[in-house]
Amino acid sequence: MDQWSTDIAIVGAGIAGATLAAALAPHAKVMLIEAEAHPGYHSTGRSAAFWSESYGGPAVQPLTTASYAGLAPYLSPRSCLHIADADGEAALTALGDAFAGRAPAFRAIDRAELEARIPGLAPHYTRALEERSCEDIDVARYHADALADARRAGTTVITDAQVFEILRSGGAWTIRTTAGDVRARLIVDAAGAWASEIAALAGAAPIAITPHRRTIVQLRTDPAPSADMPLVMDAAERFYFKPEAGGRLWLSPHDESPVAAHDVAAEELDVAIAIDRLEHAVDWRIVRRERSWAGLRSFAPDRAPVYGFDDRVPGFFWFAGQGGFGIQTAPAAAAIGAALLLGKAADPFAANIDPEHYSPRRFSR
Repeated sequence: MDQWSTDIAIVGAGIAGATLAAALAPHAKVMLIEAEAHPGYHSTGRSAAFWSESYGGPAVQPLTTASYAGLAPYLSPRSCLHIADADGEAALTALGDAFAGRAPAFRAIDRAELEARIPGLAPHYTRALEERSCEDIDVARYHADALADARRAGTTVITDAQVFEILRSGGAWTIRTTAGDVRARLIVDAAGAWASEIAALAGAAPIAITPHRRTIVQLRTDPAPSADMPLVMDAAERFYFKPEAGGRLWLSPHDESPVAAHDVAAEELDVAIAIDRLEHAVDWRIVRRERSWAGLRSFAPDRAPVYGFDDRVPGFFWFAGQGGFGIQTAPAAAAIGAALLLGKAADPFAANIDPEHYSPRRFSR
């Protein structure tokens, strides 16, 4: 059985763990521990892949905005329309009010412009807010580059390494995995949907990081969506859709079903709900359903991310609860996490964010 020794062991090699490792590796010996054969299998690799400053709400927006510079090489213009019918009017107004005086800058859209931007939109959608800053993210390339940067700086990545026991002795951790034991001074819990399970193994504070299922369906429609069509978000959070390569459409029923952490798959009922909602929103014909999948989004009780050292056990660092916004906030999150772990100031682009807002201590106050 292999054995390794490191300064910082990060459990989870999705986008959170990979970007944090890349930020830490020039300054410390780092090891990434991944349960799957390929990093990013459960959430990172199943993302709908857009950067939106409104996504996640005002508590998340500073992280998203600060992350733009780090994500810029992986972004391409998209724009987003938050559309409302009578049932969504209050939600659309609340969205505008929540971000008044801060990013993003919304622009009101009337019915005439909506018809031009989304041909075939049902007549009961009468107004919208445009979020022009919204962009697509090349998630696969970003994740691959983060892992490559981490490896070049000396990070060791072990895969097929499911953690089954965590012990603390002599001021250090022993992390027992199916690929061997890892001895580390610090352990980082970047395990996504499994974050609470890792914390429990280490005896850390019982912060409930709850996984939720999110469904995506890939469709062929007639007419096919234009390549420059915006991301369309229903203000009442009943669906969203966006164009994809080759004239395809990605559609979600905006579901958020609490589930146990596992290799989640799309459920037929959620797929049927998504298609039904699309058919009530536009007059397009569904030509073919090509595939469907689901990913895991993990939230803390207050739906803000959790970054910081645990109150209960020394040397245990939370880097979890990043919901569906973990990719669009990854550069700022990694800068904050690395600064806290190394006892240094955060990189300039995240320097104006108070990490105390995301500390696990907020749950014990």
